[in-house]
Amino acid sequence: MDVSKHHLDACWADVDQRLANDAAGCSELIAKFKAANVQLVVVEATGGYERALVCALQAAGITVARVNPRQAREFAKSMGVLAKTDRVDARTLRDFADVLARHKDRDKYITPPLEAHRAELAAMVTRRRQLLDMRVAESNRLELATKRAVRSIKAVIRALDRQLAAIDADIDGFLDEHFAPQSKLLDSVKGVSRVTIMTLNAALPELGHLDRREISKLVGIAPLANDSGKRQGKRRIWGGRGDVRAVLYMATLSAMQHNPVIKAFRVRLLAAGKLPKVAIVACMRKLLTILNAMARDAAAWDPTKHAQAPKHA
Repeated sequence: MDVSKHHLDACWADVDQRLANDAAGCSELIAKFKAANVQLVVVEATGGYERALVCALQAAGITVARVNPRQAREFAKSMGVLAKTDRVDARTLRDFADVLARHKDRDKYITPPLEAHRAELAAMVTRRRQLLDMRVAESNRLELATKRAVRSIKAVIRALDRQLAAIDADIDGFLDEHFAPQSKLLDSVKGVSRVTIMTLNAALPELGHLDRREISKLVGIAPLANDSGKRQGKRRIWGGRGDVRAVLYMATLSAMQHNPVIKAFRVRLLAAGKLPKVAIVACMRKLLTILNAMARDAAAWDPTKHAQAPKHA
């Protein structure tokens, strides 16, 4: 299915259909899918326009794979499909769904149902980030603004600060109500801030449920091979969840200064000749591995246990 703001373009078997992207359109499609015994629906992530559809399909017992638009586009190119329309995209996603349905690791591509309280937290974190972006934009305008414009800009900044304070209070209360145990575990690690805790709870529900390699790849901090024949290219990080990676980067910078385990780990890497940027990414990976293990075992921070270097370091 190709999802846009106003339309749902669906393709299954030899059927093409366009319906409105609303509750009535979702209900009609679900009925048609069930009648056709559809087993898997593939949709692209489209900035949130697909969210209601995904929830409705999952509630109806239909398996959904929400894929990155880049993945879908690369698949289309590999099939020689260069044109791009909503109808063409829906047909390409149908072929992509056929491949995923028969893939040996099919379960890895399935989108798990998102709990209602986690979805609500994610929405609040997104709104907080939007407010911060607006505040930064207004602050950047101050330098070249005239006196009258400065008064207006500062008034907007004060209003944004009030909104930020309000949403921060809402998020804190929501975390205490729904995510208290995991938040307490994460908060025991030096370098992990409140922003890191809220982002991990909202955007990384897999924390504690995957092994260290899988969680690192999911976030986008696992070094990926780039070899061909006798050539061995440099390993680079790529892809993953940018919002999680951004807060993990800031947490790692703090941890390299104040967390003795991460600080010592960085010193060892630099002494071994690793480049500073490579050392930072390795520290990010180690910090994420530690947080993942703590969430998995429901165990508080233990510096003696986590001081051991992971095998991949």
